[in-house]
Formats: sequence, C-alpha cells, structure tokens
Amino acid sequence: MTRVTMSSLIAPHFYGVHHDIKEGLYTHYWLKGGRGSTKSSFVSIETIKGMMEDPLANAMAIRKVKQTLRDSVFEQYVWAIERLQVSHLWEIPKSKLELTYLPTGQKIWFRGADNVTKLKSTKLAKGYFKYVWYEEVDEFAGMEEIRSINQSLLRGGTKFVVFYTFNPPQTLRHWVNAELTEVRHDRLIHHSTYISVPSQWLGKPFVIEAEHLKATRLDRYEHEYMGAVTGVGGEVFRNVSFRTITDEEIGSFDRVKRGLDFGYANDPSHYTVCHYDKTRRRLYIFYEVHKTQMSNKQLVDHIREENKLNQSVTADSAEPRTINELKGHGLRITRAVKGPDSVAYGIKFLQDLEEIVIDPIRCPNTKREFYRYELAPDGSGGYKAGYPDKDNHSIDAVRYALEDEMNRSSITILR
Repeated sequence: MTRVTMSSLIAPHFYGVHHDIKEGLYTHYWLKGGRGSTKSSFVSIETIKGMMEDPLANAMAIRKVKQTLRDSVFEQYVWAIERLQVSHLWEIPKSKLELTYLPTGQKIWFRGADNVTKLKSTKLAKGYFKYVWYEEVDEFAGMEEIRSINQSLLRGGTKFVVFYTFNPPQTLRHWVNAELTEVRHDRLIHHSTYISVPSQWLGKPFVIEAEHLKATRLDRYEHEYMGAVTGVGGEVFRNVSFRTITDEEIGSFDRVKRGLDFGYANDPSHYTVCHYDKTRRRLYIFYEVHKTQMSNKQLVDHIREENKLNQSVTADSAEPRTINELKGHGLRITRAVKGPDSVAYGIKFLQDLEEIVIDPIRCPNTKREFYRYELAPDGSGGYKAGYPDKDNHSIDAVRYALEDEMNRSSITILR
C-alpha cells in the first residue's frame, strides 16, 4: 500500500491553513472560493485525519437543509476516508447518516439546520465536537443562527476547529460578505480558486469549461470560478476596504480633514476625521464620534478629545444657529458650501477614489454606513434616481470634510 501524505491530498494553497490548524492558531476557518478550489476536499481530509489523531475528537457536519447532506458532505467524508486508505477502520452505513471510527467509537454526525432542536440535542458518549463544518454557509439565515448553533456545540473541549465553506454570494451586501468585514482575532479567512489546484485533479473537461466561460462571459467566470463578489448594481461604494489603520500611519498623515454632520431628534451627530492621499487618490477614515441627543457643549467636548489643537472642522451649513453655538464653546468651525447637486457631486467624488480605507475598530458606524449604503429599488428591477437620505451621517460628514479637495471641473456629475 502506497503511503499517503497531506501534501499529496490537499492543494498547495491549503498548506498554510493546514499548518495553522495543526498549531491551533484559530478556531474559525472561513474558506471561500470558486468552483474546483477543493475547499470541501480539504475540510474532509483535515477532519478525518484530525479525528484519528485525537481520541476525544468528534465532528458535526451541518447544512441548512437536511435532505442535501448525503449527496454532499457525507459523500465528501467517504471520499476522504478512501483517499486516506483507512476504509477498514470506519463504519460507513448505507442508509444511516453517521460515520464511526471503529477503534474508538468516535463519530461524525450530520444534521440539517432546518431541525435545530434535534441538532442541539445531540449527545456524545465520549469526547466533544472538536470539528464543526458548515457547508454552503451562505444558505443559512445569518450569524445569529450560526452563533446559536455554535453555543450548543462548542462545549466540553479545549480546542475547536469550525469550518465555513462557501462560494461568495454575488451581492456585496449578503450577510456572509458583510460578516467577513468584521475583525475577529480567532478567525482565518482564506480564498482559493481552481488555478492553483493540480490540473490532473480536476480533469481536462473542467478546465476547458472554465476557460470557455472566461472567454464568453467574463462576469460569470469571475463570480463562479474565481469566487469574486461582482455586485448586483445597487451598491454605491464598491471601493471601500476595512483594515486596522495603525498609530504609525496616523502619525504620518499630513492632509487630515475633519467634518461634522448634525443629528436631529433621534438621529446621531457624526464627527469624522480622515486623511486624503491626493497622489494615490486614497482616503483613510480613522476616527469618529457617533452619538445621539448630545448638547452642543457635550458635542464640542467629544470633538476636542481628538481635536486637541482645535483644527478647523467643516460642518453642515443647514444649521447656522448650531454652528454659532459651537463657535461660542470655542470650536473652530466653518460652514460647508452647499449648492445644486452637492450631494451627488460629493458621492461621485468618493466613488471615483481608488480606495476608501476605513478602520472598522475605530470607526464601526462609518464602516456600517458606507458598506450598507445602496440605491433604493424602484420595484421594477431597477433603482430610483438620487441617493437615499437615510443612514448616511458618516457619508455626509466625510463629504463636508473633503469639500476643499473637490474639484468640480474634473468630475462629471451623474444625474
């Protein structure tokens, strides 16, 4: 019998993920990618091998609908058992959705999230659920459903490996794509495609089909085979990215701008601080105040916590009385010059930037508003004209902050 090795069973782009699992660096592994990226094969190999090396490890495989389990994750695990040449050590029943490692009695269970009660009531005779696999996680309702299941399963052990496999949904606003913008230090996000998979594993027909789609429908190829989030048309800002902006970076910023949008009633006032890299056309947003029902004195106090040198702030000109009161409290503040099409002009300016970098820890409300901001549907498959005046406080504040950078002669306003 030929000895099998992990390098002969998993694609090269998963070597690093395998190392991270072996070292116990993360708990949650979000594996996304296009067709043929072998992410499901990797999960099944990793789980079977890991269980055989840890006598307390059991596994749970979950899909949204129970009926899809046998032809997907169950068969994938059977494939992994055969590839590892350990079929004689596993009980593989023909009708029952359950796999048992015969030397120890460890089990792989299969459950559908359409019967959450049965899923949560699963009891183990030995060990704990070390491995959990959510296949096609984008089919689930959202993170609340996932968290509820995890709270029931991730008990009784010291080390857990939770896999989430999926082809990224096309729309940027799908909950899965939105979830991956959240910062978590116990999570690894990994993207893979068929490109780095040995061609003999996929077969010549697979590659021919992929290349044909690339030549004839590049948009579909990018989504289906490359796992790209191509969008569906309503997203206003497709140039946003989220990452930590370090103190060292902030210390080097030399074009810092400050803007303020006033709240009304239960709407929040929003103060923003950003740096505009004019040469590279990149905007870095790294500070915010986002609060409701503040007095003008409280608002000034919050602003001065960051703006200790009392640099000028550009604010919404629709509130001249409020601006005068803020001046009375010692804040250096100027009115934004609003004119016809100023909203459309400012948004177009932001859309045309190479990148809008938002620190999601320092500016969670800015991140949320920029990410979710989209055109209103018209009910006929299209979108209404104009930009919605809702949940856009940070966007307005950024527009005001950058007002002096906007050159109207260089941008054509889309009406």
